[in-house]
Parts: sequence; C-alpha cells; structure tokens
Amino acid sequence: MTDTRYGAQTGAAHDPLMLYGEAFQSRLLLGTARYPSPATLQAAVQASQPAMLTVALRRQGAVGEGEGGQAFWQLLKSMQVPVLPNTAGCHSAQEAITTAMMAREVFETDWIKLELIGDDYTLQPDTLNMPAVAETLIREGFKVLPYCTEDLVLCRRLLDVGCQALMPWAAPIGTGKGAVNPYAMRVLRERLPDTPLIVDAGLGLPSHATQVLEWGYDAVLLNTAVAQAAYPIEMARAFALAVQAGRAAYLAGAMPERELAQASTPVVGMPFWHGEGSKA
Repeated sequence: MTDTRYGAQTGAAHDPLMLYGEAFQSRLLLGTARYPSPATLQAAVQASQPAMLTVALRRQGAVGEGEGGQAFWQLLKSMQVPVLPNTAGCHSAQEAITTAMMAREVFETDWIKLELIGDDYTLQPDTLNMPAVAETLIREGFKVLPYCTEDLVLCRRLLDVGCQALMPWAAPIGTGKGAVNPYAMRVLRERLPDTPLIVDAGLGLPSHATQVLEWGYDAVLLNTAVAQAAYPIEMARAFALAVQAGRAAYLAGAMPERELAQASTPVVGMPFWHGEGSKA
C-alpha cells in the first residue's frame, strides 16, 4: 500500500501548511503580546521563523494613534512575517465585526483570527454566536480563522458557514495545561480529516506542541508560553523544533500502543548460546 501522507513531497521539511489555498513553510504561529521588550519579540521571531504573527488591534492601537502604535506596526513590517489580526477582547458580534473591519484597514490584510469571548473567567469562546459572526466576515471577504473549542458540532457549523480552517483550544488561554481533553481533540481530528486544525491556547511546553502535531493537528499558535518564559528567545526556538518533530513523527507513522510487552529482537530462529560445561 502506498503511503499518501507525504503526497508528492519527500518529508516534513517539504510539507507546507495550507490555509485558504496559501502555503506556509512553518507550522508555528506566534503571538506578539506581553514580551519583555520589542527587541525580545523580534529575536524570538527570528529564532522560530513562524508562519504568522498574531496582533490584537485593541491592545496595540491603530496606526496613527500615536508614536507607540506606529512604531509597533513598523516593527511588524520589518520582520516580514504575515500578520494575523485578532479580535481579542470582543464580547459581542457587532464589536467583533467592527474590530475586524478596522484591522483590515490598519494591517492591510484580509486574514482575521476571530475571537468572540463568552465568559470572562475562562475566556471560553461564545460558541452560540460565533458561526453567525464568521459567516458575516466571510461574506465580507475575510479569511477567517475562528478561535473555538474542541466541540465537534460547533466546528462543523463553522465549516458549514464557510470557514476553511479552525483554531480549537487545548485548554483555556494562558493556563499552559496542554490538552485537557485528549479524547475530544483526537475525535475532532479523526472526524475532520481534511480540515486544517490549528491548536490555539493552553499549550505551555514544547512537548504539548509535539503531542498535538503527533495526533495529526496541522499547526499551533503560541503566545504566553513563549513571551512569559524566563528566556523567551530560547523557548521560541524550542517550540519551533518541537513542532517540526511532532509533524515528522505524524508523517512517519507511530507504532500502535500495546497492552503486553513485545521483544524488539525476536527469539524465534535464533541459535542458543550454551555456557561452559553444557552439553550440546
């Protein structure tokens, strides 16, 4: 049987992330908030070479709103990494739509990470209203990447309204817990085999990123785990390597788990070594 996971490619290094028909050479997306300094952010980006940089219009300010916003936008441009604006902090449908429209003008891109928060304590997405907002933005020409939960029904609804990729969480934003519901996440991956799935929120360790890539998830988005590390640049590099390892392992095909031990070296057909004094 021919293994088709590689397609016409030769390995993970030639296995681009495909989103809305565009190819990205990295499977790591990186947030831009809460870094100790702009220089640290820039060095972390250089160390990890992410596919996209997420930026929240509310937190950074629009170009022209002062020297701070202008300087930050110039820094993003200088890094030459595609920008993914984010509707972070929006609690209503109209607020998210308005923010997305402003972000398209400010950052000059049709890409948008849709965040619609339904609970301030867990920062859980508003799963009831998100599909309608996503549908509106898609009609307006946006390439929508919705931040959602691992709920299969919600994810199917988002696909029904036109989303071509999804961003389910592993755990609540900023918790660093890793995948708190592995069963649901693996079911989601199995039931949506052709949909790009980017794990967004809750990853705290490089091993968390490796794990979800091993399950077949297509990419991860990180912010707090890198920005708030003791050494953000080194952590950014570690996550980049972890993502590569996880994707390579998925493409290679992991051995199945077994309940019983099985010798790696078979004994059938092997000659026996007779000790001194034994009779042949």
